[in-house]
Amino acid sequence: MAITSANQLELLQTAEAVAREKMIEPELVIEAMEDSLARAAKSRYGAEMDIRVKIDRKTGNATFTRVRTVVEDDAVENYQAQVTVDQARPYLDNPQVGDVIVDQVPPVELGRIAAQSAKQVILQRVREAERDRQYEEFKDRAGTIINGVVKREEYGNIIVDVGRGEAILRRNEKIGRESYRPNDRIRAYVKDVRRESRGPQIFLSRTDPQFMAELFKMEVPEIYDGVIEIKAVARDPGSRAKIAVISYDNSIDPVGACVGMRGSRVQAVVGELQGEKIDIIPWNDDQATFLVNALQPAEVSKVVFDEEANKIEVVVPDEQLSLAIGRRGQNVRLASQLTGLDIDILTEEEESKRRQAEFNARTQLFMDALDLDEFFAQLLVAEGFTDLEEVAYVDLDELLSIEGVDEGTASELQARARDVLEARNKAALESARALGAEDSLIEFEGLTPQMVEALAKDGVKTLEDFATCADWELAGGWTTVNGQRVKDEGLLEPFEVTLEEAQTMVMTARVMLGWVDPEELDGNADQSDDADEEAGA
Repeated sequence: MAITSANQLELLQTAEAVAREKMIEPELVIEAMEDSLARAAKSRYGAEMDIRVKIDRKTGNATFTRVRTVVEDDAVENYQAQVTVDQARPYLDNPQVGDVIVDQVPPVELGRIAAQSAKQVILQRVREAERDRQYEEFKDRAGTIINGVVKREEYGNIIVDVGRGEAILRRNEKIGRESYRPNDRIRAYVKDVRRESRGPQIFLSRTDPQFMAELFKMEVPEIYDGVIEIKAVARDPGSRAKIAVISYDNSIDPVGACVGMRGSRVQAVVGELQGEKIDIIPWNDDQATFLVNALQPAEVSKVVFDEEANKIEVVVPDEQLSLAIGRRGQNVRLASQLTGLDIDILTEEEESKRRQAEFNARTQLFMDALDLDEFFAQLLVAEGFTDLEEVAYVDLDELLSIEGVDEGTASELQARARDVLEARNKAALESARALGAEDSLIEFEGLTPQMVEALAKDGVKTLEDFATCADWELAGGWTTVNGQRVKDEGLLEPFEVTLEEAQTMVMTARVMLGWVDPEELDGNADQSDDADEEAGA
């Protein structure tokens, strides 16, 4: 095929037709044609030549040119596409490095193989443009609900026609055992859109908690308008779900608005979710109150919150235990997901037994360590004393406030407690030294002999060893593994060292060793304070 006046307009017509069919810009098709013709020309004139083709957007006339670049004398690598300054003088006035020489060359005759190659180049470029257009169209739809038509099923995954592309609903993203046939209409949540070599991949979900949130947004105008906000969602897809809502208008009940007249709004969502039961719960900034709401329909007697462990204990009446836990632990699991807390549920009887066990253990501690009778030891525990340190170093007036305790008795109690603590410290120190703990660690401010002993038992024997520890290794923490929170035991956790205290001690050790510049540390602290002030403002 020759590029002659007979088919010049045909190029433009072909470009327009392909652009309309693929819904892309005609300019992209013409650029692909230019690239394919240039490749064909290179196969005719030589692959080392820089041959370029320009198609006139109005007439369709294709102009073939050879381009040569002026380079330094010692920089010529391709004699077909590069020339020196002296070689360029016959073509250019006062040539400079970087100038180009453009010569027009005759159009090429496209043989069968060259024409096929050109066609492949055009198709490839058009496919790439089509993929880019699809990605740009769907990337902003992630996090929204999309309607489509089922095309086919592949290994349990559903391929969905979503208009200008295809999406996939994986079998683990389907609700329960729901099945679809070709041409069935389907509504799903766009969970992710990825750009991949084979084209944009659109991943759908019907089990994602946000799918239910988006359905409520469609059914409840107050949510769409922002008067009511969905604060948290937890789902056991196809079975049960909990959704927490808050109203920013005191005249609107968030739960009632989501339920709708005679349950019309919530029933529309339930119908889309294959009969999934939905508990609509009022959000509360107070975590304990919110948790009580989240555990509905069970009644809660008491809530004990451990802020450091982000863990909460809930005490319920004995007859409410099964209701609070739910079938196969469903109710407490959803409440945990909704609040983001680890929840331990105890009956009133279990909590009473545990408190009695703690009372007995502390009583026995004071009886053994301070050589007290049972009654006096129980009196100390009843007054709120939990360990020997409190007895030894508490203000004397607090001991004198206990009925029947005079100044002599109080002083004797503190003396006994301090003697026991000193003996324990001495024993712990001897044990730590026997384990190899060095003075640099023993004398470090903030570490008690018992702490040094615990560190030495785990192989932390020098200040350098201590400085390499992470704060969570010392104070403990929580890690999420496969959606479950797992406890990380800290070396100093038994001594109630907080994460902030551990971080301060580690950074102090690093400064002492010269690993960290204290000025940089102060600068970071100032920046942190400024950020906190801005956040507070």
